[in-house]
Amino acid sequence: MAECTICGEYTKYNGELCLKCYKATNGEFVSDKEEKDNSWVYNLIKGRIAETIIEELFLSLGFQVFKYGMENTIPGIMELLKGIKGEVAMEIKRMPDLVVYKDSRAHFIEVKFRASETFKLNDIDKKGDYPYENALIVIVSKKHIKCISYKELQSGKEIAPTCHNYLGSRKEFETDNLKIIEYCKYAVRFFENV
Repeated sequence: MAECTICGEYTKYNGELCLKCYKATNGEFVSDKEEKDNSWVYNLIKGRIAETIIEELFLSLGFQVFKYGMENTIPGIMELLKGIKGEVAMEIKRMPDLVVYKDSRAHFIEVKFRASETFKLNDIDKKGDYPYENALIVIVSKKHIKCISYKELQSGKEIAPTCHNYLGSRKEFETDNLKIIEYCKYAVRFFENV
Protein backbone atom coordinates (compact mmCIF):
# COMPACT_ATOMS: atom_id res chain seq x y z
CA MET A 1 0.00 0.00 0.00
CA ALA A 2 1.31 3.46 -0.85
CA GLU A 3 1.90 5.56 2.26
CA CYS A 4 2.29 9.28 2.90
CA THR A 5 5.93 10.19 3.52
CA ILE A 6 4.92 12.37 6.49
CA CYS A 7 2.11 10.63 8.38
CA GLY A 8 1.99 7.13 6.87
CA GLU A 9 -1.66 7.40 5.79
CA TYR A 10 -2.88 6.18 2.39
CA THR A 11 -1.73 8.05 -0.68
CA LYS A 12 -2.08 7.13 -4.32
CA TYR A 13 1.65 6.73 -5.01
CA ASN A 14 4.62 5.68 -2.90
CA GLY A 15 6.83 8.59 -1.90
CA GLU A 16 3.99 11.12 -2.09
CA LEU A 17 1.89 13.00 0.48
CA CYS A 18 -1.70 12.31 1.53
CA LEU A 19 -4.25 15.09 0.93
CA LYS A 20 -4.08 16.36 4.50
CA CYS A 21 -0.26 16.58 4.59
CA TYR A 22 -0.13 18.04 1.09
CA LYS A 23 -2.52 20.82 2.07
CA ALA A 24 -0.71 21.35 5.39
CA THR A 25 2.68 21.75 3.70
CA ASN A 26 1.17 24.16 1.19
CA GLY A 27 -0.40 26.38 3.86
CA GLU A 28 -3.93 25.01 3.50
CA PHE A 29 -5.89 23.77 6.51
CA VAL A 30 -7.86 20.53 6.19
CA SER A 31 -10.74 20.39 8.66
CA ASP A 32 -11.80 17.13 10.31
CA LYS A 33 -15.11 17.42 8.43
CA GLU A 34 -13.32 17.80 5.08
CA GLU A 35 -11.10 14.81 5.86
CA LYS A 36 -14.16 12.75 6.89
CA ASP A 37 -16.05 13.78 3.73
CA ASN A 38 -13.02 12.87 1.58
CA SER A 39 -12.77 9.48 3.31
CA TRP A 40 -16.48 8.82 2.79
CA VAL A 41 -16.23 9.68 -0.92
CA TYR A 42 -13.05 7.61 -1.29
CA ASN A 43 -14.72 4.57 0.27
CA LEU A 44 -17.83 5.11 -1.85
CA ILE A 45 -15.72 5.06 -5.02
CA LYS A 46 -13.92 1.87 -3.95
CA GLY A 47 -17.28 0.24 -3.30
CA ARG A 48 -18.66 1.25 -6.67
CA ILE A 49 -15.60 -0.12 -8.47
CA ALA A 50 -15.99 -3.43 -6.62
CA GLU A 51 -19.72 -3.52 -7.48
CA THR A 52 -19.00 -2.84 -11.14
CA ILE A 53 -16.42 -5.64 -11.28
CA ILE A 54 -18.92 -8.11 -9.77
CA GLU A 55 -21.79 -6.85 -11.93
CA GLU A 56 -19.72 -7.32 -15.09
CA LEU A 57 -18.49 -10.71 -13.88
CA PHE A 58 -22.02 -12.04 -13.40
CA LEU A 59 -23.09 -10.62 -16.77
CA SER A 60 -20.17 -12.39 -18.43
CA LEU A 61 -21.27 -15.63 -16.73
CA GLY A 62 -24.73 -15.37 -18.35
CA PHE A 63 -26.68 -13.99 -15.38
CA GLN A 64 -29.19 -11.22 -15.62
CA VAL A 65 -28.03 -8.54 -13.19
CA PHE A 66 -30.26 -5.94 -11.56
CA LYS A 67 -28.89 -3.06 -9.52
CA TYR A 68 -30.87 -3.14 -6.31
CA GLY A 69 -29.10 -1.07 -3.65
CA MET A 70 -30.44 2.21 -2.28
CA GLU A 71 -28.43 4.23 -4.82
CA ASN A 72 -30.39 2.57 -7.62
CA THR A 73 -33.79 1.85 -6.10
CA ILE A 74 -34.22 5.25 -4.46
CA PRO A 75 -31.96 7.67 -6.40
CA GLY A 76 -30.84 10.70 -4.42
CA ILE A 77 -31.61 9.26 -0.99
CA MET A 78 -28.01 8.33 -0.19
CA GLU A 79 -26.98 11.91 0.48
CA LEU A 80 -30.12 12.53 2.56
CA LEU A 81 -29.49 9.48 4.76
CA LYS A 82 -25.84 10.27 5.51
CA GLY A 83 -25.62 10.32 9.32
CA ILE A 84 -29.28 9.31 9.87
CA LYS A 85 -29.79 6.34 12.21
CA GLY A 86 -33.56 5.65 12.18
CA GLU A 87 -34.97 2.15 11.62
CA VAL A 88 -36.25 2.80 8.09
CA ALA A 89 -33.05 4.63 7.12
CA MET A 90 -30.97 1.70 8.34
CA GLU A 91 -33.02 -0.84 6.36
CA ILE A 92 -32.68 1.27 3.22
CA LYS A 93 -28.90 1.60 3.72
CA ARG A 94 -28.55 -2.17 4.09
CA MET A 95 -30.29 -3.08 0.83
CA PRO A 96 -28.11 -5.57 -1.11
CA ASP A 97 -26.31 -4.08 -4.09
CA LEU A 98 -27.46 -6.51 -6.78
CA VAL A 99 -29.97 -9.19 -7.64
CA VAL A 100 -28.60 -11.81 -10.02
CA TYR A 101 -30.88 -14.20 -11.90
CA LYS A 102 -30.21 -17.34 -13.92
CA ASP A 103 -31.92 -20.71 -14.40
CA SER A 104 -35.08 -19.59 -12.57
CA ARG A 105 -33.10 -18.67 -9.44
CA ALA A 106 -32.52 -15.21 -8.01
CA HIS A 107 -29.93 -14.20 -5.42
CA PHE A 108 -29.34 -11.06 -3.38
CA ILE A 109 -25.68 -10.01 -3.68
CA GLU A 110 -23.99 -7.59 -1.28
CA VAL A 111 -20.58 -6.51 -2.60
CA LYS A 112 -17.83 -5.33 -0.27
CA PHE A 113 -14.23 -4.33 -0.94
CA ARG A 114 -11.84 -5.35 1.80
CA ALA A 115 -8.12 -4.63 1.45
CA SER A 116 -7.62 -6.85 4.53
CA GLU A 117 -9.56 -9.69 2.88
CA THR A 118 -11.51 -10.20 6.11
CA PHE A 119 -15.23 -10.07 6.73
CA LYS A 120 -17.20 -11.04 9.85
CA LEU A 121 -20.84 -11.05 10.88
CA ASN A 122 -20.32 -7.82 12.82
CA ASP A 123 -19.33 -6.08 9.55
CA ILE A 124 -22.87 -6.41 8.23
CA ASP A 125 -25.04 -7.10 11.27
CA LYS A 126 -24.04 -5.27 14.43
CA LYS A 127 -27.44 -5.57 16.16
CA GLY A 128 -28.66 -8.97 14.93
CA ASP A 129 -31.35 -7.45 12.73
CA TYR A 130 -29.99 -7.70 9.17
CA PRO A 131 -33.15 -7.99 7.04
CA TYR A 132 -31.73 -9.97 4.08
CA GLU A 133 -31.12 -13.44 5.51
CA ASN A 134 -30.74 -15.01 2.05
CA ALA A 135 -28.05 -12.56 0.92
CA LEU A 136 -24.69 -13.66 -0.37
CA ILE A 137 -21.80 -11.36 0.44
CA VAL A 138 -19.11 -11.12 -2.23
CA ILE A 139 -15.79 -9.85 -0.93
CA VAL A 140 -13.49 -8.25 -3.47
CA SER A 141 -9.89 -7.84 -2.35
CA LYS A 142 -6.55 -7.13 -3.99
CA LYS A 143 -6.02 -10.86 -4.52
CA HIS A 144 -9.32 -12.74 -4.59
CA ILE A 145 -13.05 -12.69 -5.03
CA LYS A 146 -14.62 -14.65 -2.19
CA CYS A 147 -18.20 -15.27 -1.17
CA ILE A 148 -20.04 -16.16 2.02
CA SER A 149 -23.74 -16.33 2.81
CA TYR A 150 -25.33 -14.36 5.60
CA LYS A 151 -26.43 -17.66 7.15
CA GLU A 152 -22.82 -18.89 7.18
CA LEU A 153 -21.78 -15.68 8.91
CA GLN A 154 -24.51 -16.28 11.50
CA SER A 155 -23.15 -19.78 12.14
CA GLY A 156 -19.72 -18.34 12.99
CA LYS A 157 -17.91 -18.64 9.67
CA GLU A 158 -16.04 -15.64 8.25
CA ILE A 159 -13.85 -14.54 5.39
CA ALA A 160 -10.11 -14.48 6.09
CA PRO A 161 -7.04 -14.28 3.86
CA THR A 162 -6.40 -18.01 4.35
CA CYS A 163 -9.98 -19.26 3.83
CA HIS A 164 -11.04 -20.93 0.60
CA ASN A 165 -14.49 -19.33 0.22
CA TYR A 166 -13.88 -18.52 -3.44
CA LEU A 167 -16.81 -17.33 -5.51
CA GLY A 168 -16.09 -20.12 -8.01
CA SER A 169 -16.73 -22.72 -5.30
CA ARG A 170 -20.28 -21.61 -4.47
CA LYS A 171 -22.95 -24.25 -5.04
CA GLU A 172 -25.48 -21.51 -5.86
CA PHE A 173 -23.65 -20.70 -9.09
CA GLU A 174 -22.31 -22.84 -11.88
CA THR A 175 -19.42 -20.57 -12.62
CA ASP A 176 -16.48 -20.44 -14.97
CA ASN A 177 -13.40 -20.29 -12.73
CA LEU A 178 -11.24 -18.94 -15.57
CA LYS A 179 -13.68 -16.05 -15.99
CA ILE A 180 -13.55 -15.35 -12.25
CA ILE A 181 -9.74 -15.36 -12.37
CA GLU A 182 -9.92 -12.85 -15.23
CA TYR A 183 -12.06 -10.53 -13.09
CA CYS A 184 -9.77 -11.06 -10.09
CA LYS A 185 -7.01 -9.63 -12.27
CA TYR A 186 -9.16 -6.55 -12.90
CA ALA A 187 -9.61 -6.16 -9.15
CA VAL A 188 -5.84 -6.47 -8.61
CA ARG A 189 -5.20 -3.75 -11.19
CA PHE A 190 -7.80 -1.36 -9.80
CA PHE A 191 -7.00 -1.88 -6.14
CA GLU A 192 -3.22 -2.44 -6.14
CA ASN A 193 -2.52 0.88 -4.35
CA VAL A 194 -5.44 0.78 -1.92
